[in-house]
This record gives sequence, structure tokens and C-alpha cells, in this order.
Amino acid sequence: MDDQKRILIFSDAGGTGRSYHADLGAKNQRLRVHYLLEPGWKADAAIQGLGRTNRTNQAQPPLFRPVATDVKAEKRFLSTIARRLDTLGAITRGQRQTGGQGLFRPEDNLESPYARDALRQLYRRIYRGDVEGCSLGAFEDATGLSLTDDNGLKDELPPITTFLNRLLALTIDMQAVLFSAFEDLLDQRIEGAIAAGVYDLGLETLRAESFRVTDARVIYTHPGSGAETQLLTIAEKRRNTPTALADALDWLDDPKARLLVNSRSGRAAVQVPATSLMLDDGTIEPRLRLIRPTEASTVPARMMEDTHWLEADRSAFSAAWTVELAEVPEFSEATLHIVAGLLLPIWKQLPQDETRVYRLQTDDGQCIIGRRVSPAWVTTKLACDAPKLSAAQVHALVLEGKTVVRLAEGMELHRSRVMGVNRIELSGFTEAAKDRLKADGFFSEIISWKLRLFCPTDPTGIAVLERLLVRCPVTGLHARGGC
Repeated sequence: MDDQKRILIFSDAGGTGRSYHADLGAKNQRLRVHYLLEPGWKADAAIQGLGRTNRTNQAQPPLFRPVATDVKAEKRFLSTIARRLDTLGAITRGQRQTGGQGLFRPEDNLESPYARDALRQLYRRIYRGDVEGCSLGAFEDATGLSLTDDNGLKDELPPITTFLNRLLALTIDMQAVLFSAFEDLLDQRIEGAIAAGVYDLGLETLRAESFRVTDARVIYTHPGSGAETQLLTIAEKRRNTPTALADALDWLDDPKARLLVNSRSGRAAVQVPATSLMLDDGTIEPRLRLIRPTEASTVPARMMEDTHWLEADRSAFSAAWTVELAEVPEFSEATLHIVAGLLLPIWKQLPQDETRVYRLQTDDGQCIIGRRVSPAWVTTKLACDAPKLSAAQVHALVLEGKTVVRLAEGMELHRSRVMGVNRIELSGFTEAAKDRLKADGFFSEIISWKLRLFCPTDPTGIAVLERLLVRCPVTGLHARGGC
């Protein structure tokens, strides 16, 4: 605390009654990086130790770094700590994120509903003999758990806590086989929930360079208390953080990584392996992950044969990546719609496909907590005029995938997924307008014997939409899927 040493090592004995945080009254206020080397058998002791470096009156919170070996069952202890921290936050603050402080990743909590679902799927795979290196008999002999009865797979299967405890008694090799299969299934479920926007993060904090409230209107007033519900329109300014060329080339440490350049668009991507997906019929679908300068997407491996991605050497890849980085603006702007204030009376009137609650702080210090809604909901549910949107806002709104933008002359802009890639598609155009639209910058493809027009999803697409909106302004918005 007096800044005489840069490193502090403490055990259980020093984990009680002492303070090692970046106290505002201490000489050493530098960032603490807290490595949890031995979590031990008791989660309480580990949580007590973590509390030594994260306390009130501190200049900045620490970075927590739990350390685990390649003994897979050791994650059992880290999982208990993650669950206890989440529970602690829910009890003390009414918000799960507060307790965890971002310490653990979603997949570190091995007792979540996603983990229980993944475990049941693992049992099915073991029963069918789909887990390489672990047959049903070998699993039951090693763990002492029975998965079958006279009718086949049991309805009441061993719970997640029992499974994790039995892992501790297995050989290192058997732990690796079972835990690898379990982690793959867990990653799939969490990834799918996040992609669908239904992963529960508790109270999520939105962060950006700037938040400004540009419009506020009262949409509900409680007749008894007079409490109000407000619809806030917020201008968000976010700093873009594209992946640097050196970081992209670091992926080549993986022997299965490939450098790609798209022969049509000239864009660059790094292809790396991704977790496979189990389909409803039980077959395994291999997948790949394409890492781009500003995004990353996971696609089925079989789809790559139908795309224009070609393997490239380092120099061609570097040139394409550098050109794309130069086109990325320093900041991107967007518009958020937040329903804040009294929410419970109108909760069921809000979109039910995404019920997450967000928190943010504006430039003038105002703290806002509420539900985020789409511009389509603002238009359809509140019967107000379509918001005046710029081409950049329309571009970002359609790419988000939850809103269809209606234009004059009966045309619509919406997001489509073609060959595993999200695109901005223009529909409802006439045959006579086709050539004019292509001259504006839309490109065409014939898919299933039908001509379709698409707007570029990179920043060049904003200029294309600007030319379109001059002739065909926005006439309305509506949500996709009834949200």
C-alpha cells in the first residue's frame, strides 16, 4: 500500500481483515491484477480473499484472473465461486452482474441452466456412443453413475453437481475426454443464446464514448402515485476498435488457421476452427469462424464452398486487411430508444423477445436504467410518425436485424442471411427501377432463379443508401417477428 513493493502474495491468513485495494488514501493507487492461484475447497474463503482487493473508496477496481491447470475437474471449484458471486450480487444489489464484477465468463459457471442443458445432451451422446474415447459402459464404471434403466435412457438423470463431483475421481485422460465434450456443448448453448439476444446477463451496463438524451416523452402515468414512464431517445457515439493486422496474423499460431481474401469484394478474413453444432437429428455440423476487422461470424464449413473466399498468401492478405482498416471510421453513431422510469405496469406491452434491462450514464451525469426497444416498436406501439433517420442510421438499423424499413414506391430494406453472412436486401423494386438501383451501388445476385438486390454492409453502403433515400424516403418501420 506504501508503494514499496510491486507484488503481494497472501494466503488465507492474509485474506481476512486486511485491505490491499487501490485506496484513495494510499500511496499506491495503481491497477491491481489479482491472480487467484489456489481457489481451494471452500468458495467462502476464495470470495473473502477476492474482497481484499476490491473495496470501497478505491481509485479503480482490480482485474481478477483465476488460474487453472489442464486438470479439467479443477474448474469445478472456480465454477462454485462464480455461482456464489452471482448469487451474492442478486441478493445484495438485486443484480447478478454486481456480484460477479465481470470476473468470470458465462461458460465458467458450470451450474447454470445452460450447463444443465448441455449435461443432459452429453448424457444422450454418451448413450448413443457419440463421445469418442468414452463408451456408456466406461462412463458408468468410472463414475459410478447409472444412465439407463429397462426402458433405455433414464428420465431422472444425475444432476450437474453430482456429475462435477464424480469428475474429481476420474483419471486425467478421462477428465479431458468428458470435459471437452461437455464444454463444446455448453459453448454452443451460450453462443446461441447470445446470438439470439436471450442470454440473461442481469443488469447490463452500456458503455460508449458519449450518450446524449435527444428526446424524452411521457408514455404512461400511474393513476395512483403519479409515477411516470418515459421513452428516451439517446444519441450514442461509440469508438470503433477494429482488429489490428498484427492481432489478425497472431491467429496463424493455430495450425488450422487460414488467411482468406474475397475474390469479389476484396475483403480479408482469417478462418479458424469453431465448435461444431449438433443438429436436431443428432448429426454433427462442422463450423468455421471468420474473423474480420470489425466483426466475427460463425458459419457451417460446407457453405465455404459456395462463397468467394479464397486462400491468400500473407502479403495479399495484409494488403487487403490494411485497406479495410483504413476505411473504418474512428467513431460510429447510433440512436437508442430506452423505456425508463415506472416499468412494471406496462411490462407486458414492451417487446417480449428481449427483456434485458440496461444501465447507462449520459454525458451530463444522468443515470438511466430501463428496457431498450426498437424504433419499430416506437412506431407501431405508440402510433407515432416514423423517426427521421439518416442513411447511416438506416444502415445500422437494418443490420441489427430486428426492423424492416419501408420506403416510398413500395420498397423495403431488411436483413437477409445468405450463405451464412448477414446482408442488407432491398425488396419490392420494379423491373424498370432495377438498372437505376444498380447504378446507385446496389449489387445483384440470382438465387434460386430469382434476381435479388443487396446493399453493401461495409461503410460504402451508407453512400448507396443516401442516394436511394433522396428518391425514396422512409415511410415507416415495422418489427420483424412481431417484436
